[in-house]
Amino acid sequence: MAYSYKNSKGTTYYLHARDVRLNNDRQRTIYFFAKEPRDGALERVPAGWQVMEGRNALPVLSKDK
Repeated sequence: MAYSYKNSKGTTYYLHARDVRLNNDRQRTIYFFAKEPRDGALERVPAGWQVMEGRNALPVLSKDK
């Protein structure tokens, strides 16, 4: 079951992760939310991160303080 977040407008988003290669040939994991669960959906929020809601009600991951 993918991690889901319901924003203040009532829309449900699902957390995903993907490994990408940067221009300097380094690997980086990016996290993003989508309206539908697909390949790469995560079961929980990664350790050290928290879900916050931006000004336009879109969920984003932010590092814990």
